[in-house]
Amino acid sequence: MTRWIAKTCDLETCQELRRIVFIKEQNVPVTREVDGLDRDAIHLLAFQDDEPAGTARILVRGDTGKIGRVCVLKHYRGTGLGADLINAALDQMRGIDGVKTAKLGAQVNAVGFYQALGFAEIGDEYMDAGIRHIDMERAL
Repeated sequence: MTRWIAKTCDLETCQELRRIVFIKEQNVPVTREVDGLDRDAIHLLAFQDDEPAGTARILVRGDTGKIGRVCVLKHYRGTGLGADLINAALDQMRGIDGVKTAKLGAQVNAVGFYQALGFAEIGDEYMDAGIRHIDMERAL
C-alpha cells in the first residue's frame, strides 16, 4: 500500500474529489462548494496506490494559513489519510515566510480529529452549507 501527498496544480482532480464528498455525499450546494478561491490557493492531492484519494487547500492571509476543502474518499476514511493530509498542509505552511498560525473551519463531528492534531476551538459554532462548524486554530 503506497501513499503519497503532494502540492498540485491539478485542480480538476481536486474539484472532482470535492464534488464526490461535499456535493454528492454531504449535499453541499454547488454554489457553496465552488467559491472562486481555488486559483488563489495551494492545493494538496493525496494518492493511495496511485489513485486520487483526498485533497485539501490552503489560503494564506497575512500570518495565517487557512486549511479548507479537506476531503477523503469514503473507502479511505479511517486509514490515517486525513491526518496525513492535515500534517502535509501544516508542513506546507511552515515553509511560507511569515505564516505563524493554521486555522480551519471544522465540521462539528470532526472536532476530536482536529484536536488530536493540535487544533483548539475558537469562537462559537455556526452553520455553513447546512452543516454545523466551529473554527479551530493552532500555532505552527
